[in-house]
Amino acid sequence: MKSYFSLFRIRMINGLQYRAVAAGSILTRFCWGFMEILTFFAIHQSGGNFSMTFSQTVSYIWIQQAFILMYNVIDGDQEIEASVQDGSIAYQLTQPMNLYGNWFTQCLANRLSPTLPGCLPVLILAMLLPAPYRLSLPAAATIFLFFLSTVLALFVSGAIAMLMHITMFYTTSQRGMKIIGRAVTGFFAGGLIPLPYFPEAFQKVVSLLPFAATQSTPLLIYSGALTGRDALAAIGLQIFWIAVLGALGYYAMARTLKRVVVQGG
Repeated sequence: MKSYFSLFRIRMINGLQYRAVAAGSILTRFCWGFMEILTFFAIHQSGGNFSMTFSQTVSYIWIQQAFILMYNVIDGDQEIEASVQDGSIAYQLTQPMNLYGNWFTQCLANRLSPTLPGCLPVLILAMLLPAPYRLSLPAAATIFLFFLSTVLALFVSGAIAMLMHITMFYTTSQRGMKIIGRAVTGFFAGGLIPLPYFPEAFQKVVSLLPFAATQSTPLLIYSGALTGRDALAAIGLQIFWIAVLGALGYYAMARTLKRVVVQGG
């Protein structure tokens, strides 16, 4: 485990160096989040019964924008993709480190390092806005469950990303898979529209999928749309998907490497 922690630390330090990118990301996230909030404000003003209040939706959107890079499943692992395309994976296979563990550690660091510099400024700006556009703080117990769920969501995102990366051994280009994956994960994870805005029958099915565990679960917990036993059950489902997707990815990687052929370099 010491080698994995060292690799994680190296990747984190490397990702934290790009301060200009972080500054641009903060402005983008704030502006985009505010436009989304105005859209949902118009929806609520038009009438209709929704299972989420406007206040809960505001909290959902601001937290989503603050941690969006951590919840990201598809993008952020360019070096892993390049290692397969240019053949440098051959050098990684000679290292005394399991390739799945190596890549999974990089996936976690690639999502956490760009999140840390930008999340706090976005949250502070959101708290300074006037009502009803202001981000509100929930109870301490809710904040604890949110951070626990966010950590688990990071691991679920990494496990799904690993399955995507393993498909690179079977395709000449991952562009098509990334386009499909970005659309599927964004929609079913509540990245485009919060899941409570969909019909109840649709919500029951989608909430059981691993995509909801990457983003929707922690955001609904923070906003107060998911509380009590329902929140604990959703966290348990996150742990379940980490175990299932991790075991599936580890098995798929071991099976794939038995027949891998490196071309290029």
